[in-house]
Amino acid sequence: MGYGYRWAVLAGGSVAAATSAVLFIGLPVLVPTLREEYALSLHEVGILLAAQWVGTTVALLPWGLAADRFGERVVLSVGLGGCAACIAGAAFASSFAQLLVFLALAGAAGASVNSASGRAVMQWFDASERGLALGVRQTAIPLGGFVGALALPPLAARGGAEAALLFAAALCGAGAVVGALVIRERDDEDDEQKIEVESALATLGDGRLWRLSLGSGLYLYAQLAVLGFGVLFLHDEHGVSEGRAALAIAGAQVLAMTLRVGVGRWSDVVGSRVGPLLRIGVAVSAVVAVTAALAGGPLWALVPAVALAGGLSMAWNGLSFTVAAELAGRRRSGAAIGFQQTVLGLTGVLSPIVFAATVDATSWSAAFALAAGVPLAGVWALRPLRGH
Repeated sequence: MGYGYRWAVLAGGSVAAATSAVLFIGLPVLVPTLREEYALSLHEVGILLAAQWVGTTVALLPWGLAADRFGERVVLSVGLGGCAACIAGAAFASSFAQLLVFLALAGAAGASVNSASGRAVMQWFDASERGLALGVRQTAIPLGGFVGALALPPLAARGGAEAALLFAAALCGAGAVVGALVIRERDDEDDEQKIEVESALATLGDGRLWRLSLGSGLYLYAQLAVLGFGVLFLHDEHGVSEGRAALAIAGAQVLAMTLRVGVGRWSDVVGSRVGPLLRIGVAVSAVVAVTAALAGGPLWALVPAVALAGGLSMAWNGLSFTVAAELAGRRRSGAAIGFQQTVLGLTGVLSPIVFAATVDATSWSAAFALAAGVPLAGVWALRPLRGH
């Protein structure tokens, strides 16, 4: 297939990623419903939000190595199909423990889409377009979150968490079908070019990749604080209905979609990924600090602050994703993306638990203030990469 097919690959990978994100980004809007159905404490809510990240963290690197070895099409379609089955299982969980297990398994299976779709884009797009292309691909994540924020609360209101989860499962199944039909490898990448696992693992010894992954993980804390707990915060502290609180998160996803494409193109134009990444980290810290300051303030100011903080806190992911792939090169990009996403997964496991505990021990305002400071540590960690 010709080079022009790259746009079909980008579209197919983006659709697949969006379907998996409907639940994994949209899950926080179901928290009030799940808390009521399973009688959860705030601490257990943190564990619930961490559960999917546990499975994701364990599986990301193996999926990345599998994508390098066997190709993106097989990995994406098999993994996303398994994810659909696990989400359907979660819909019928009879206990909180069962729900956690199914969410963890869904996260493990759905992790395939990260390395597979990212690697596919890396293979098909040259450096001059790659920032934009991976920005578009990463836009699929907030797009899925936007769909989840709009669709899941009404479904939960009518049919409980079961109806909402079955909807998410159906979308994941559709994403698996799209991936199987559309994703293809470039004609110049035959089976002889598939690398061995030992060669891919050598990539993981790159200190730059470690620094990138750890710095990105610090950025993620603020994102999960705002998006993971925004609905619960507005509902519990300010009496906003679940549906209306979810609209703030939907607004954040729309902003994130715009920013991910914009910053991807920005990085192509300036010829740097890390420079924009550093500036975004500072901006995220500033807007989350504003949210902390307004935590007890009027809704007319607080709700836009939450939406702005949520959207901006997602703007950096595409750049980080692109840097990981480019540090490793085309042939090893699956392993590099898998490793970077694994480190983010570790942050995803710990962040909701730490944030919930901080709220319990202090206040919502103090917890958001702490979240505002964490990205600055990420900026400090990433600064040495400016020359790469």
